Amino acid sequence: MSNVVSPLAIAATLTELWSPRVVGEVDDAYVKVAKVHGSLAWHSHDNEDELFLILKGHLRIEMETGNVELDEGEMFIVPKGARHNPVAENECLLMLIERKSTLHTGTTNTGKTRSLAEQLRPV
Repeated sequence: MSNVVSPLAIAATLTELWSPRVVGEVDDAYVKVAKVHGSLAWHSHDNEDELFLILKGHLRIEMETGNVELDEGEMFIVPKGARHNPVAENECLLMLIERKSTLHTGTTNTGKTRSLAEQLRPV
């Protein structure tokens, strides 16, 4: 039997911004939580969709086709290949569901980019 977890409670304990942590697995996907504030980086995932679910706060996902505004309890799926840049004007807690092959910031590397090993660290 799986352990019961609270994505909101786990995300609230995180001290590093823009550093997702894996809290579960569903087939070939990871369930991750993150605490974010500010801007991540323009990037894309060529072969994977990325689901954002807002646990607390507000997130804007800037996209070349226009911005997507997400409030608590809302979700949006960034389609594979779409360039996007998540931005949180204030602290925001979120859950991500993405394939295990998904790189944190695609092929874009910044000081905020996290490896899979970093994301798999115990919370």
